[in-house]
Amino acid sequence: MAKTSSGLRFQPASGTKSAGLPVGKKQLLQIDKLANDGRGIGYADGRTWFVSGALAGEQVEARVLAARSKVVDARVERVLQASALRRQPACAVADRCGGCTLQHLPHAEQLQLKQHNLAGQLQRVAGVQPVEWAAALTGPELGYRRRARIAVRWDIKQKYLHVGFRAAASQDIVPIGACPVLVPALQSIALALPEMLRGLQRPERIGHVELFSGTTVVLLLRHTAALPEEDCQRIRRFCIEQQAQLWWQAEGEPQADEPQAVAGFALEGFDVQLAWRPGDFVQVNAQINTAMLRQALDWLAPQAHERVLDLFCGLGNFALPLARQVREVVAVEGVASMVQRARDNALSNALENVQVYQADLSGPLPAADWLQEGFAAVLLDPPRDGALEVIRRMSELGAQRLVYVSCNPATLARDTLELIGQGYRLQRAGILDMFPQTAHVEAMALFTKA
Repeated sequence: MAKTSSGLRFQPASGTKSAGLPVGKKQLLQIDKLANDGRGIGYADGRTWFVSGALAGEQVEARVLAARSKVVDARVERVLQASALRRQPACAVADRCGGCTLQHLPHAEQLQLKQHNLAGQLQRVAGVQPVEWAAALTGPELGYRRRARIAVRWDIKQKYLHVGFRAAASQDIVPIGACPVLVPALQSIALALPEMLRGLQRPERIGHVELFSGTTVVLLLRHTAALPEEDCQRIRRFCIEQQAQLWWQAEGEPQADEPQAVAGFALEGFDVQLAWRPGDFVQVNAQINTAMLRQALDWLAPQAHERVLDLFCGLGNFALPLARQVREVVAVEGVASMVQRARDNALSNALENVQVYQADLSGPLPAADWLQEGFAAVLLDPPRDGALEVIRRMSELGAQRLVYVSCNPATLARDTLELIGQGYRLQRAGILDMFPQTAHVEAMALFTKA
């Protein structure tokens, strides 16, 4: 989230305003340590430099990306003295692409960085550590990502269509090569995609492309104006060759090229199939999602006679596996289209003990009938903003156990402080390596009523 300016101007002790740093300026730096987001931290001329691609103990030449007051964002141009930990990235454009920022750091060190981030936030904000640290949930370092968004931009002057991934700290597009973090089913289609798009009669009308691999491979093509029929047929032939299901999006919701087409994915080991449409939220790492489900159910320890609440339920990723083990699951989601799909998913899996409701979970829990009976346990998987407003009423629900799946350690720590104030204890916590090669931290925490 962008910070709002306070309007204050800071000056050095001499009273003279410090000179600004132009974008592109280069600076020699000694890197002292790593920030939580994996960037190296160095100091020069009274400024703190955050350098993408640098490791602790290295001497680097850094290039300024942006500067504000005493803080400089930069990236490595040259490594003059490398850390013993530095490794060769698996991707040839890892230093430019904005997707993976830690390929130069060994996986074990990536996990340690994420663990340190989580522990530091819990200690600093909530003043606690869990009674027990759980081992990190890990999977393959590469070939894990089942969803990708391909950026497309038409260069009017050059009459050329740029196709690839967004560059780090830039609107530039890095051309697609072999992207090693994509699942194999998407790697081949991503490699062939640029040539096909550039061969269209009106390539300037392409907005972006999304790829997904589940029970079938899906290609969603966003277009800003109607495409000639010849272009539509070319795209259809491409999808047939790539064995991909084609979806279109102009204004409004995505639409399948074949109206009866169904997309989705299986929750392996849970006897659950989830229908999905482009635009719906889905965990991009299928293997970690499966491991996360197993761990969440193990920690929550649901009993056959219990009533369980699932907040931010999405398509039913947690709610449907839970329903196979308990008397009743009440699932709540804020997005109307996702609520309907969660209901449809419950019906298609013959799970009649799942009740799905729509509610704005960015605010306090509503005074709804489905809350009155109370719950033995609660599971929640909120967005990055966390769940502070619904957490504030948690003790009223009577839940003795709560599993919190977080994609932001800072808001997890903030919400932990609130739960502790309501008499809950942080029993267990651990990281989920949902996004290897990045500094993004997913975590799970178990709270029990004292």
